[in-house]
Amino acid sequence: MAQLKIVNNFDGSFVLEPDAQTHLFSLLNGESFRQQVAGQLHCQDLEFTELLFQPVPYSEGTPKGMPREFEQYHESDDYAIINVPPNFMFKAKIFNPSRLCAIYRKIA
Repeated sequence: MAQLKIVNNFDGSFVLEPDAQTHLFSLLNGESFRQQVAGQLHCQDLEFTELLFQPVPYSEGTPKGMPREFEQYHESDDYAIINVPPNFMFKAKIFNPSRLCAIYRKIA
């Protein structure tokens, strides 16, 4: 039987290459993508805040699976946190980290 490994400290920091970040931001700002996500969230539109974070393991220090500085967005009804689609990561040639989350502000 496999034992669970408890992660006490996880470094979720990352740096994107400028070209990769520009390409990813243009995909995340795309009109059709924003409208698709807005429809799922039942709001008129979304504004990409240009805030990204790498999901972190759940722990006592990170009970929401995100760095603490982003929890305020999770708790707000005015914002939405989405997983960056894997095909966007691939198109932007971002392979490390393997997963990112993006924060959007809802427009009523």
